[in-house]
Amino acid sequence: MLGWLVERKIDPHVPVWDRTQMAADGKYVRADFDYDKERDLYVCPGGKELKTSGTVHDGTTLKYIAKRSDCGECPLKPECTTGRERRLSRDVNQEARDYTQALMETEAYAQSAGERKKIERLFGEAKLILSMTRLRLRGLSGAKDEFMLTAIVQNLKRLANHMTRPPPFNVTA
Repeated sequence: MLGWLVERKIDPHVPVWDRTQMAADGKYVRADFDYDKERDLYVCPGGKELKTSGTVHDGTTLKYIAKRSDCGECPLKPECTTGRERRLSRDVNQEARDYTQALMETEAYAQSAGERKKIERLFGEAKLILSMTRLRLRGLSGAKDEFMLTAIVQNLKRLANHMTRPPPFNVTA
């Protein structure tokens, strides 16, 4: 979906987390490798190439693998991998993911995240508190009616909360 949005010049304001930045064992992460877009390969900190077969795994991932001979004699191997050779994964839409992650640092994204949180909180309330885990009425008009009833309940709860607040207490000295 990110690739589709970025191709059409639409800024995706959705969170995209990159778990590859966290190396629990102190090994190099993908960001430590240089990606060569022209040749579609990664270059490791030791200067060796990690190539891909071009096969897409699980519909979204390309695997990049270094030669065993390159890793076997490399002095950086203890900081790089515990296996025979170094392997990296890259999403087929990694450029769109990188673009979105850069967008996440902007003020516009922070504002839209705040606005989105208001809406998602209401959906969460509908699902958890009002038991709207599935729609019971059939068809588009049934779904519309159920959502309308749920919104009415949420608004009535807000109104009741607002109306039952005690008036502000004025302190005069």
